[in-house]
Amino acid sequence: MLIKVIVVILFILVLASLGLGLGYLIKDKGKTKRTANALTLRIAISVIVFLLLIIGYFTGLLQPHGLTG
Repeated sequence: MLIKVIVVILFILVLASLGLGLGYLIKDKGKTKRTANALTLRIAISVIVFLLLIIGYFTGLLQPHGLTG
């Protein structure tokens, strides 16, 4: 259950970083590196989420439950 909470929190952080990047892009009009830094942070968090999902799947903590039919 803990890994699911961590993944959800990281997804929220990804969305927040994406929003910050958009805000910086609009406010700074691309003149500073804040937009690039926010998007770099988003990519780093996304990689961490992906790795956690893979680790969770292979350790059995997360199990897929997709459509069956």
